Amino acid sequence: MSTEQLISHYGYLAIVLGTFLEGETIVIIAGFLAHRSYLALPLVIVAAFIGTFLGDQLYFYIGYFKGKAFIHKRPAWQAKTVRVFKLLDKHQTLLILGFRFIYGIRTVTPFILGASGISPLRYFLLNFCGALLWATAFGSMGYYFGQVLELVLGKIKSGEKWVVLGLLLFSAVVWIFYKWRERKSIVTSKK
Repeated sequence: MSTEQLISHYGYLAIVLGTFLEGETIVIIAGFLAHRSYLALPLVIVAAFIGTFLGDQLYFYIGYFKGKAFIHKRPAWQAKTVRVFKLLDKHQTLLILGFRFIYGIRTVTPFILGASGISPLRYFLLNFCGALLWATAFGSMGYYFGQVLELVLGKIKSGEKWVVLGLLLFSAVVWIFYKWRERKSIVTSKK
């Protein structure tokens, strides 16, 4: 099976699974692949929406049922937890709508929101809107990134694999740097 066939057969499932766990890079790459006609942008957005919405609903309910004890068992989350609670006190609605766009607190926020006592129905409605906005924004970003690359580089068929690998490498470097900085701050705070 060729790479193109793999993408067209399993691409949407990969988007759902990738966004269930995290997602920005997955959606940007999927948007780029939609520009290259391997995937359809509307279906990329739908798949990204489903994955991020369901993932964050699950994480909310884990926080809702397990409470603050679940969060306190994760020392790496402590600084993020303080930041999320400060944002929650000032901008509850905006936080629920936009936490996916805030790098560094995106993964812990649904757990914290669940533990904070927010109404599940309120979270469901705002999470639905936020997930749709996020999926549309990042899917479109990847799509237009492909358009810009094509304008700059001309027909990029021969280099599209390098673009995807470059995006993956870039995101891996950012993730490693972020984790290194997070671990360093935890070690420093323990001293």
